[in-house]
Amino acid sequence: MNIAITGGTGFVGSKLTEKLKAQGHVVYILTRSPEKYADTEQVKYVGWLKEAYKPAKELPPLHAIVNLAGESLGSGRWTEEKKQSILESRVKSTGSVLELINRLPQTPEVLVNASAVGYYGQSKTKSFTEQTTTPGTDFLANVVDEWEERASQADEKGVRVVYVRFGIILGEEGALPKMALPYKMMVGGQLGSGEQWMSWIHINDVIGLIKFTIENKDVRGALNGTAPNPKRNKDFGKILGEVLGRPHWFPAPSFALKTLLGEMSALLLDGQCVIPEKAITHGYTFQYPDVKPALEDILTN
Repeated sequence: MNIAITGGTGFVGSKLTEKLKAQGHVVYILTRSPEKYADTEQVKYVGWLKEAYKPAKELPPLHAIVNLAGESLGSGRWTEEKKQSILESRVKSTGSVLELINRLPQTPEVLVNASAVGYYGQSKTKSFTEQTTTPGTDFLANVVDEWEERASQADEKGVRVVYVRFGIILGEEGALPKMALPYKMMVGGQLGSGEQWMSWIHINDVIGLIKFTIENKDVRGALNGTAPNPKRNKDFGKILGEVLGRPHWFPAPSFALKTLLGEMSALLLDGQCVIPEKAITHGYTFQYPDVKPALEDILTN
């Protein structure tokens, strides 16, 4: 298959490219700076998002587009300017993907658009599946709702659209190294009350689910990209400490995190219990359904 990826040089994108290449597919990475990279037989770098670039003329007929573009949520305080940038980076990049689809001579079969469990808002008592169709009311929920609405417009062009609502992605990059650092320094512990849910997923299952959505034509719309066994923060932290051989005893008070991080502290203090019902019912088998083996694979191998 010919598969185009935006955000293809990032953590998830690079892992996905490796997997697709190993399976014999050809990957076209859409980037602002194609001159920085050298093409190979299976990985091509195509310029986009600049007027000089004409990606629709360079790309072959595509089976799928995977849109992973978007500014990191965890880099810097959420000023009003930062929040606008978070929203625009997702909505505009998705809009650019739609423009590309309109210009392609042949319409791709599927658009897999990254999304987030933030769609559901926060709750310490509820569980959420894809059957929950009313978004939360906080900033992140509003971002995700607008993000998905833009992606869904590809359906009007006959493209099957899947937006994968990822939880906390566990891997050697991303959030896990930051979570593990306090434990390595012997000051790890729960954040705030510790009762907030952490809906997580191993990077291998992230890649597995993306491939699964590309290959299964009956999967469309929202798909929760989380492991089937979420954990409360206090339990996740205890297991993380066990895997690292470090104590779990030094709690970080909510007020301190809110003072330090401002509104961005919601990423640490709030959460949601998200169940990947659609993936399970459609037959996806998780490589890492439980958190301890997932952490052991990443942190001890």
